[in-house]
Amino acid sequence: MKPPVNDATTAFLRAIGVNFVNLTVVIEEVRSRAWASATFGGARHELGLHISGEGAEAAVERFAATLDAREFELRGHILADIALVAKERVEGGVRLRLEALTVEEC
Repeated sequence: MKPPVNDATTAFLRAIGVNFVNLTVVIEEVRSRAWASATFGGARHELGLHISGEGAEAAVERFAATLDAREFELRGHILADIALVAKERVEGGVRLRLEALTVEEC
């Protein structure tokens, strides 16, 4: 079964993917769980990605260097927080681990 188009996890994965055009992005792990505060609902996400191809290391470095200032288009959701948990050079590319919090737009 495919997730709905407006699903926060799907939107987040798409928003990450546009940063690595012309590279191979393999999703190694995706975990999302519901999150709520007194006023907002959303989800916490943990992603494990393997990025490879010509220029993968440079693309990952650019992505990591500008992560705090970067804006992500998430239809129906807002990216409230994102963190690079790990970045590791591995044979054939780079492995990234990200954690994020998305909230539903009001």
